[in-house]
Amino acid sequence: MPRWLHALPPALLLAAALVSPVRAGMFDDEEARMRIEVLKGEVAELAKRADTINRNQIDFANQVEAVKADIAKLRGQIEVLTYEIEATQKRQKDFYVDLDNRLRKLEPPPADAKPESQVAAPKADPAQETRDYEAALAGLKASKFREAGASFVAFIKAYPNGGLTASAHYWGAYAHAQAKDHAAAAELFGKFAAGWPNDDRAPAALESRVASLEALKDWKNARATLEQLAERYPNSEAGKKAKLKLKKK
Repeated sequence: MPRWLHALPPALLLAAALVSPVRAGMFDDEEARMRIEVLKGEVAELAKRADTINRNQIDFANQVEAVKADIAKLRGQIEVLTYEIEATQKRQKDFYVDLDNRLRKLEPPPADAKPESQVAAPKADPAQETRDYEAALAGLKASKFREAGASFVAFIKAYPNGGLTASAHYWGAYAHAQAKDHAAAAELFGKFAAGWPNDDRAPAALESRVASLEALKDWKNARATLEQLAERYPNSEAGKKAKLKLKKK
């Protein structure tokens, strides 16, 4: 101890000894408070970053769903346009058939012609059939799914053996599916696949029937349709997906 300290009164020495730990404690508390403030700032920044990430994830998920919806809509439009071309070709063919029939009526009847009462009932007017089909298709393109579905069903009843009856079944089923009438959709998709098994749309029809049956929670018939799809159309895209789905079940 320095000699000058010995010259200090004992009371001052005691006060100096007490003040030193207090000052050290004060500095320790201040440093702790500063560290706490720094940590609080870091926590707030991390919380802000987490909130930003969550918002970005939600925005990204919404964008993905929007893109999926746009893709589905575009696919539907492509299919509608494809079969619109088919309807135009059918209309041209029907026009020439109708013209030929009109010309035949102008020809004199043969000598051995049967009486009018014995003549078979005339077939449906092809031009009218095409007009009715296009009216139903127009409702589908306008996204009036319930009205379009009802129009296609009426068309099928009016022209059960018509040249556009297959397409009426397919698009009628599609319209009912879009209108969430899954029972009617499943029935029409099934009839289409059964009635026109060689049509290029048959695998897609069975795949859509599975989706409608699953929406109805009819798991038994949904599985049976999957098995039918995988067996009949194994090389189609829908058939391959059906096989994978059956393996997972």
